[in-house]
Amino acid sequence: MNIKDQWWRDGIRFQCQGSGKCCTSHGEFGYVYLTKADRQRMAAHLGLKLHEFTIKFCTKTDGYFHLTEDNKNPDCVFLREKRCGVYEARPTQCRTWPFWPEVMKAKAWKKDVVQFCPGIGKGPIISAEEIARQLDIDKKSENS
Repeated sequence: MNIKDQWWRDGIRFQCQGSGKCCTSHGEFGYVYLTKADRQRMAAHLGLKLHEFTIKFCTKTDGYFHLTEDNKNPDCVFLREKRCGVYEARPTQCRTWPFWPEVMKAKAWKKDVVQFCPGIGKGPIISAEEIARQLDIDKKSENS
C-alpha cells in the first residue's frame, strides 16, 4: 500500500468518545467477527474455557465465528451502559475501529464513519503509518 496515494496520507484525528455507537449493529457491518485468538482472549478474560465461550457467545456463519446477535437488541452482548464490558480483551475488529479496509475509501468514510462516530475529528492525529498498521492487522485477522 502506497500511503502517499491515500486520502488519509496526512493522518486522521480520532479519539474514542465512549458513545457505544460502534457497539450497535448497523446493517451490513453488523457482525463482530472473531479469530481464534480473539475467542481465546475473551474466554480467558471471562474465566471460561474456549469451548464454553464459543457455545455461549458465538455463532458460525459461512465458516466464520462472530458474536451472536439478538434480533430484539442490536447492541453487542458485552455493551454495558455505553461501555465495553470486555474492553481489555475486545476482538481485533473492535480494536482496529475505525480503520477498517471497507470504510477507508473516502466516500465510505464520509457516509459510514464521519456521520456516525463522534470520535472522528477529535483527539490526536493518528498517523498514516499507524492507520496502515491497523489496516494490516484487520486484513490479517480476516485470514485467521
